[in-house]
Amino acid sequence: MLQAGIVGLPNVGKSTLFNALTAQESALAANYPFATIEPNIGVVAVPDERLAVLEKLNKAQKVVPATVEFVDIAGLVRGASKGEGLGNQFLANIRETHAVIQVVRCFEDDNIIHVEGSVNPIRDIETIQIELALADLASAEKRREKAARAVKASGDKAAKIELEILDKIQPVLEEGRPARAADLTDDERVIVKTWFFLSTKPTIYAANVDEATLADPEATAHVQAVLTHAKTENADVVAICAKLEAEIVALDPAERTEYLADLGLSSSGVDKLIKAAYHMLGLMSFLTAGEKEVRAWTIPIGTKAPQAAGEIHTDIERGFIRAEIIGYNDLVACGSRKAASEKGLARLEGKEYIMQDGDVVDFRFNV
Repeated sequence: MLQAGIVGLPNVGKSTLFNALTAQESALAANYPFATIEPNIGVVAVPDERLAVLEKLNKAQKVVPATVEFVDIAGLVRGASKGEGLGNQFLANIRETHAVIQVVRCFEDDNIIHVEGSVNPIRDIETIQIELALADLASAEKRREKAARAVKASGDKAAKIELEILDKIQPVLEEGRPARAADLTDDERVIVKTWFFLSTKPTIYAANVDEATLADPEATAHVQAVLTHAKTENADVVAICAKLEAEIVALDPAERTEYLADLGLSSSGVDKLIKAAYHMLGLMSFLTAGEKEVRAWTIPIGTKAPQAAGEIHTDIERGFIRAEIIGYNDLVACGSRKAASEKGLARLEGKEYIMQDGDVVDFRFNV
């Protein structure tokens, strides 16, 4: 399962957000650095309003949503790349994740200690970026030594390409900027992905605001600063109030909707964050719907029909014949698969068909 790691300095609201995301109390939230030492892991349902509609339409016995795994990682401090605080452990844990959600404190509260002594979201972002860049720089230097030896010994072509890429990446890392900011070709990015650098991971900034700011977070200087910074990296920003989110997970869905409406919000920050993480990981959902089950299946964007079928069962991929597909909106408008077929809205697609988000599928196969 693909993982998104939740990172940040101590006391910025990481564990509180993790509790809200996973609707559990297993992550210790405390007002002192390094309250989180071992990473907490939670599997989270991806909010998808289409499932409830299909459940009603099919009178389904159960609903199975798509999921993403979130990891609450120990707080990082300045000097982590040299082992300060829990640095080595932090870096090892983040290396294993596929994407990063960096929680950035954008609220003032004298009762909650800030490890740097004051609230400054850009300084906090840069502290973590510098530590990740320094860790990657050490890895890059080792990789350069190995590649240089290979080129000298045998003129190895792959090693020459590595050195060319490192020539682009190392100056960026030396400036304390993430490796993803380097000007690389698509082919070079594919190669770099196999190096598992920390600072190449796609990132979402979770701007943690107070409840009073939530209705219009962009009006605040702290959030504006994060938005401006994120644009330079082509990163997403989601404004959340972790404290509020942790409180409303205890409410039933109807009460939660009403509470959010009273605050002038159409959906929770947690829902937005989960969806953003899902798409940032390059994932989407196709749907299957029947009386027994309505289910969202997770596939990478760009997946062809046979490989999508393989997510259900390898036998279906092996014996794939055709995929009968109806668009979600067409199915709902018609009221049933039969009615959609009668109107010519069901189509048969072959092995080269690239799946689209929201395709409602019935695979035909023979094994």
